[in-house]
Amino acid sequence: MKTSRDERLARFPQYWDEPRETMSRKDRERVIVDRMQAQLAYAYDSLPFYRSLYDRFGFKPSDVQSLEDFTAKVPIVTKQMLRDDQAIHPPFGSYSNTPADDVARIFGSSGTTGVPTLYAISKVDWARATEAQAMAIWAMGVRPQDTVHFVFPFGMFVGGWAIMLGVERVGATVFPVGAADSRRQIDLVGQLKPTVIAGTPSYVLHLAEVARTMGVDLAVSGVHTLIVGGEPGGTVPGMMAAMRAGWGQHVIICDTGNTSECFPTQMNSSCDRGTGVHIYEDEVFLEIVNPQNHNQRLADGEFGATVYTTLWRQSQPMIRFFAGDRARLVHERCSCGRTYPRLPEGMVGRLDDMLLIRGANVYPSSIESVLRQVPGVGAEYRVVVEREGALDEMSLEVEPEDDSLMQPHAEGARQKLVHAIVEEVRRHVGLRVEVRLVPTGTHEKMLFKARRVVDKRPKTSPV
Repeated sequence: MKTSRDERLARFPQYWDEPRETMSRKDRERVIVDRMQAQLAYAYDSLPFYRSLYDRFGFKPSDVQSLEDFTAKVPIVTKQMLRDDQAIHPPFGSYSNTPADDVARIFGSSGTTGVPTLYAISKVDWARATEAQAMAIWAMGVRPQDTVHFVFPFGMFVGGWAIMLGVERVGATVFPVGAADSRRQIDLVGQLKPTVIAGTPSYVLHLAEVARTMGVDLAVSGVHTLIVGGEPGGTVPGMMAAMRAGWGQHVIICDTGNTSECFPTQMNSSCDRGTGVHIYEDEVFLEIVNPQNHNQRLADGEFGATVYTTLWRQSQPMIRFFAGDRARLVHERCSCGRTYPRLPEGMVGRLDDMLLIRGANVYPSSIESVLRQVPGVGAEYRVVVEREGALDEMSLEVEPEDDSLMQPHAEGARQKLVHAIVEEVRRHVGLRVEVRLVPTGTHEKMLFKARRVVDKRPKTSPV
């Protein structure tokens, strides 16, 4: 018997753009190479930033005749290079030549100096991004009868706006609440009965915790899909398990891209089959490269660093932008029928977040995945890194789900939870760590762009 979800989807075509989404790998790669050559020529001829970069490396666009040439010969672009260029050529840098009257939207992302990197998106690029986003939103199973409740913190950050772009295009109802009081968000879920929630993984998980304290069962709220993005880890198994524990085991969890430099053009998102994150590589091409050699592309299934190229965007195009996320790529056909390659685990973390603990590489997302699967662990925790002698040491400060565990009479229950955490971290991460339970509310809630590593190591002085 068909489920209600099957019946809902059966009323519409399976694909937004079937010829494109089911194209053979060989045919798609021809499209990609053609677009690479066109973008490289445009950037070299029209954008001083790229001409200067390529001349410095002795590179010419005509050097690229294949995907292999592209990775091996084209230098990367980093966010710091973009920031530096915008400081010299404000406001949008010399990698933009879009006339002011052709700019549809301006967005930005935060920088370490507090000065945002600005992105100007032309009307033509905005229109193309609309179709690409719609294709991704359709793959997630969102249809015109859905209502999408947005809990992203709308502002300069483009992520929530980009997803909204696709939701509007497929004809679904948009409810753009933004960063409202969390209890108010839960009240609105009960009042409006949305079918889709869109937000960062941290905030979606936080809402589930708030609902529990309010006595609200989100599993019967009518929400069938969670669209998460804005930070890595949305499809890490532990995080998915934790979100389903709060929102219901039936919910579809779809992760979407998290690199502001390439948004709003859709570059990756999950479909509704739970097989990982699809890479829309004929829109934004993704390479997984050796973190120590950015001109060496890794084989399918190997973990490496992400590098993106916008193939169609002409307002501030990104050509081999080094995003620095850790992921692996496979080209196996998805059960949904789409032939795009996939990231089976999505983005599992940022390479610059990696911790070297007693000779082992540890990613904060791995710790989070473990903690989310230990019964009794609350939403907040901190990974504390300290240096003892020549070695870095890691410990965990964890808030329990039930604060009564912090009472004197609950010593046995506390020890049991601590032991469970220690053993699960040892089993999955390979380290034995000290675990301290702390009262609920000890740590600030990490709702957007969560960063839960507390680095207490002494800072080295610049040479």
